[in-house]
Amino acid sequence: MEERLIIKENLSPNVLLIKFNRPKYLNAINKQLLKQLYEELLKIKSEKQISSIIITGEGEKAFIAGADINEIVNMTCSEAKAFSMFGQAVFDFIENYDKPIIAAINGFALGGGLELALSCDIRIASEKAKFSFPEINLGIMPGFGGTQRLTKIIGIAKAKEMIYTGKMINAYDAEKIGLVNYVVKDNELIENVKNFAQDLALKSKFALKLAKESINKSIETSEGAGMTLESSAFSLCFSTKNQKEGMLAFLEKRNPKFVNE
Repeated sequence: MEERLIIKENLSPNVLLIKFNRPKYLNAINKQLLKQLYEELLKIKSEKQISSIIITGEGEKAFIAGADINEIVNMTCSEAKAFSMFGQAVFDFIENYDKPIIAAINGFALGGGLELALSCDIRIASEKAKFSFPEINLGIMPGFGGTQRLTKIIGIAKAKEMIYTGKMINAYDAEKIGLVNYVVKDNELIENVKNFAQDLALKSKFALKLAKESINKSIETSEGAGMTLESSAFSLCFSTKNQKEGMLAFLEKRNPKFVNE
């Protein structure tokens, strides 16, 4: 029977928690974990009641402490390329997922673990979280999209510093450079992230989905093309019940009650 490396837990009817379950190995990524993560996220897409997803690591030490070196140490060039492309595909799937995904970073987020966090919409870290791209010290470099996403999120100078040196930084330094959205006390992490996710559950899902698509596309398109996409997405909102409800609620000075459309 296949070992379950992914644990799911409903924190509320609208919020789902996903945990990486390899605490003995600091939740290190292997092909099986990537496969199970993709399969679980694929299933969740059809669960309309789920509005937001939180991803975290099992145990007290690590979010994900990189790739499983035992699995990749003897890879050939072609095997390494296939592994890299598979990881990139899974993380692209996360980045473009139609529900918000929040990384609750509870410990070490190293290498592939940090790359996974970068593919999430929001990153919230506990005070004890640590961040690094240590690949350079293993004679390799990031291969799951790290060179691309890190540069876009924190800028080219800081991205080169982190990737070239393999230096580890703490949660507060990560917050200063925009690597994480904010830092909370360790024992308040999941509750804090749950509240954030629950707040998103009160928004219009369709508007959130279109906003996410527009923001993501802004990185890879010209400003003109991005503006055109934004106008189209903006106008589509006016075809929904939630647009009418949101604006009427504003005019009537009450909280909106959005429907799941």
